[in-house]
Amino acid sequence: MTNSPLIINPNDNDDSKVTIFGIPFDSTHSYKPGCRFGPDAIRDAFNNIEIFQPEFGVDLETVNISDLGNTKHTVVATEMLRMVENITSELAKQGKQIIILGGEHLITLGSFRCFPKNIGYVVFDAHYDLRDQYADIKLSHAAYLRRIVEERGSENIVHVGARAFVKEELAFLKEHNIKTVSDKDIRDGNGAKLLKDITSTFDKIYLSIDLDVLDPAFAPGVGNPEAVGITSRELYDLITALQNKKILAADIVELNPTYDNGSTASIAAKMISTIIAMNLK
Repeated sequence: MTNSPLIINPNDNDDSKVTIFGIPFDSTHSYKPGCRFGPDAIRDAFNNIEIFQPEFGVDLETVNISDLGNTKHTVVATEMLRMVENITSELAKQGKQIIILGGEHLITLGSFRCFPKNIGYVVFDAHYDLRDQYADIKLSHAAYLRRIVEERGSENIVHVGARAFVKEELAFLKEHNIKTVSDKDIRDGNGAKLLKDITSTFDKIYLSIDLDVLDPAFAPGVGNPEAVGITSRELYDLITALQNKKILAADIVELNPTYDNGSTASIAAKMISTIIAMNLK
């Protein structure tokens, strides 16, 4: 791990309840580079927001949060994935919640494969990321979910909030019967209930949040902004719909501080504190 600004640990008097690490990787970016600076921007926001969570009766000021810092920076996707897999595998053995800070969405290919195939995978994203390849490469942030489906199947995948995709992705989605909560479902006010219903068979979940699922009005600092997205309140309501599930791990990706005004990082930090609090309530 490299030296980087860390999340300030509110309480280190007992065993840590959650472990955090960052992955400063964005080498397959296809629009706005800079997501490799995301982990430290999220930490800065987390250290400056209120983390008392009255909705869940949890005060994170009393919780031991262990931040391991960032992985070594590399521009080689296979090296990044190997590092992420090695670190996540070791941390998963400890049985504590893991929070991973991106970086681009390809990082999830390395982390999710460390968990059993029967856990649910819930991803929030404006894009399906189901292309066979993008810019002539298969290990791309625009193709990571297709690699996961090829490796682990699609039975336990739930995709939330897509609004920007190509025909190839839609065909693959239908062929593999990937469950979705659409952008329109959320706009119509049915998103949280649908997500609750679809995930009713999951006891444990891996949660992945691509911040471009949000409208750029709420989250301008992302690698691939897409107009006409969901609101920060809608995202919060969708995530808290999962509060009765055990969230083994979560990643939050595609924050690009170069284009942020602070709001995207603030939302990322809020989602992290919410996910931790939900697991402790």
